[in-house]
Amino acid sequence: MSEHNTSRLERIRADYGTWAPAYDWFARATASIGGIRAACVDQLNLEPGATVVEFGCGPGVNFPALRAAVGSTGRVIGIDVTKPMIDRARSLIARRDWDNVEVICADATTPPINSVDAVVATFVTSLFDNPQVVVNEWCHTAETVVVANFVPGENAIANVGLWAFTRLNARLFDLASDTNNALTQLATRTAASRHALETQMDSIVTTRHLFGTIVIHAGRESTNEAHEKQ
Repeated sequence: MSEHNTSRLERIRADYGTWAPAYDWFARATASIGGIRAACVDQLNLEPGATVVEFGCGPGVNFPALRAAVGSTGRVIGIDVTKPMIDRARSLIARRDWDNVEVICADATTPPINSVDAVVATFVTSLFDNPQVVVNEWCHTAETVVVANFVPGENAIANVGLWAFTRLNARLFDLASDTNNALTQLATRTAASRHALETQMDSIVTTRHLFGTIVIHAGRESTNEAHEKQ
């Protein structure tokens, strides 16, 4: 593992680990705002019995909707690199007594999976210095890949909020040495995620939410190619 990748993991683990309790509360309190998480699940087109992987699952905010989509015969796998987040996700699974949901502490850039039906990641790829490479890898494991990202829009007030968010989390977004490129970097990394889906998948659907500051890209393979991947 490269020194740069190690430092990235250390930043994510340290920052998200520290904020895990607050993040858990905030994510659950805002889960329905803008219909973003529900839109991601809808774009996955999951059927009962399917297996879906969520990269950057955090405390498991998306698990209820994902589990409802795959049914009791399906499988939900959450992957996160931060142990405090994984611990909270495991607690949720135990409280709900879910026997078809599991979590793995691992890095999404080197996914510990081979072949699944679908992959979803909400607000994760902006943390990677090369999202295209990472999402390319995800596309090799699933027939449907859905990613939600922050991105500057046409609403100036919303853009100010995005800029403040990235500055508050400068270490996560690799912005410590440059205070002026926050929005540009968000746009670049979101575009890289989309480009990966465009080059790897047969079709892509894009929707915008919350004044255009959040974009969802859903890439899908054709039925024949998806069958061959299995």
